[in-house]
Amino acid sequence: MSSERLPALGTLRERIQLLRKSQTIGPEGGHVTTYIPLATVWARVRSLSGTLTSQADGRASKASHSIVIRFRSDLGPGDRIVYRTRPLEILSASDLNGRRAYLACRCSETEATG
Repeated sequence: MSSERLPALGTLRERIQLLRKSQTIGPEGGHVTTYIPLATVWARVRSLSGTLTSQADGRASKASHSIVIRFRSDLGPGDRIVYRTRPLEILSASDLNGRRAYLACRCSETEATG
């Protein structure tokens, strides 16, 4: 159970798209990762933190988000959320109040900046 407060239903004001991670074997024998659209739902999205990091030979910005939606059991770590065209990787998904009413997702967004 998460320590985040229960949202009022009217605070789920943002539209997000839920994507399921799927891996298949490619023609050359490697794995190919694709994301299959599951649904478009209402959510409460909050930015938590942001940092500038080094990635490979460049810089990258990394941001974390907290997203709350109505409960569903088909999301988990590795799946994605698309928020305002930005892909967010789900790091964790937990039942917010233990009654299967809300799902709290911690997400990470990484973008190369130079």
